[in-house]
Amino acid sequence: MSKFPRLDDLNKRAEEGGGPERLQKQQAEGKMTARERIECLLDAGTFQEIDRFVTHRCTDFGMEKQLIPGDGFVTGYGQIDGRLVYVFAQDFTVFGGSLSVTNAAKICKIMDLAMKNGAPVIGLNDSGGARIQEGVDSLGGYADIFLRNTLASGVVPQISAIMGPCAGGAVYSPAITDFILMVQDKSYMFVTGPDVIKTVTHENVTKEELGGAHTHNAVSGVAHFAAEDDRDCLQLIRRLFSYLPSNNLEDPPYVDSKDPENRMEPELDDVVPPNPNQPYDIRRIITQVVDRGSFFEVHRDYAQNIVVGFARLAGLSVGIVANQPDHLAGTLDINASVKGARFVRFCDAFNIPLITFEDVPGFLPGTQQELGGIIKHGAKLLYAFAEATVPKITVITRKAYGGAYCVMASKHIRTDINFAYPMAEIAVMGPEGAVNIIYRRELAAAEDVPTLRAEKTDEFRQKFANPYIAASRGFVDEVIEPRQTRPKLIAALKMLQNKKDTNPPKKHGNIPL
Repeated sequence: MSKFPRLDDLNKRAEEGGGPERLQKQQAEGKMTARERIECLLDAGTFQEIDRFVTHRCTDFGMEKQLIPGDGFVTGYGQIDGRLVYVFAQDFTVFGGSLSVTNAAKICKIMDLAMKNGAPVIGLNDSGGARIQEGVDSLGGYADIFLRNTLASGVVPQISAIMGPCAGGAVYSPAITDFILMVQDKSYMFVTGPDVIKTVTHENVTKEELGGAHTHNAVSGVAHFAAEDDRDCLQLIRRLFSYLPSNNLEDPPYVDSKDPENRMEPELDDVVPPNPNQPYDIRRIITQVVDRGSFFEVHRDYAQNIVVGFARLAGLSVGIVANQPDHLAGTLDINASVKGARFVRFCDAFNIPLITFEDVPGFLPGTQQELGGIIKHGAKLLYAFAEATVPKITVITRKAYGGAYCVMASKHIRTDINFAYPMAEIAVMGPEGAVNIIYRRELAAAEDVPTLRAEKTDEFRQKFANPYIAASRGFVDEVIEPRQTRPKLIAALKMLQNKKDTNPPKKHGNIPL
């Protein structure tokens, strides 16, 4: 005991949260406590707690007799890899982690500090939602947080880990943040729960089906990562953070790389199949080109026809956007366009150069896509690439057809350096489709249609379906051998390190939402 028994008592009560029994129950369910999560996330011994003794001020429903220091939220600051971060963790053992007007103010306080000091905010969510006993005061607390999420967007990185329930209005704070992580079988997010849905629409659905980690990672696209357990989730945050700057005025962190900058990969010459209709995994190119072991994929299970993620080239953090020929032939659809656009805008906001690997035969055709608004959703990706002022480098590995050629960081929308492989096909459409249109009459009158079609298709491919016409126009800066990709990208990236580009003065653009 110290000389200050009251202080000792308050500290003990704050650390006990909802009490030993509830803490044990949380751990028995395979979940860490709020304080354990913070300790696991941050560098050892760096956490400094703020508002440890804050309590709610509600006097209705007997709440005045239930005062717990901290009021169910642990907030403060610490370090990850020696860099300042602000963090809050909801403690489900205290009133189910529900939001009160006072613990909302705790979150607002650290978010205000984060903005003033240019440091990221990480939220560890595990809450039953608004504190019903407080009525509109609790709702006002949510709105105060939403406002700060919005103002901080594009200024400091915001990361949300859903480590338990997150329902109702509570979901909109994570939704505004940059990245959402969920824990399999332990966390869920939804605006209205299964009981309400059953009452209103008569649908039977479980919490996991409605808003579990798999649902939001693979189906809705709300979440970006699915972790196996709490510890895995917190380590994923640390890895994600290693690629990000602390704020929008800083460059991303540099990591010393022992991977030779001039490393060539002869295997890359054979990754793209000779048959233009044969699929391949674009990750085979990405992982061999970037610093070894550095590719960190984002949104892996959602819209798999486009691949996005972070990596390093010569130790420099970069954002990767790549069409995936192994899924839907790499076409752009609604989900892929939105996924790509969101990632591109994040990278641009935080000074992370963009590397694009392009192999796209066009936009996915069909009534479902057209009626779902592929025009406006596809325009989001176009808008994002065109608006971005960070260094932009594109490698056309095979197909670059039609409007999709323009969208995928083409020279025409301010991409700085555009490379193409010798087997690249850059045209309005594929040779087969072009021949069917251009030679429609000849084919209709021909005696041997297959032979004529084959001759004209080969003629079109030789004349147009190659990178040399685009190179002669300056739309492709250099045609390179695939094995040269890594040294070429690194040289271009270093050349662009001091790039300065701006958009016209305006309050903000009107992206097609």
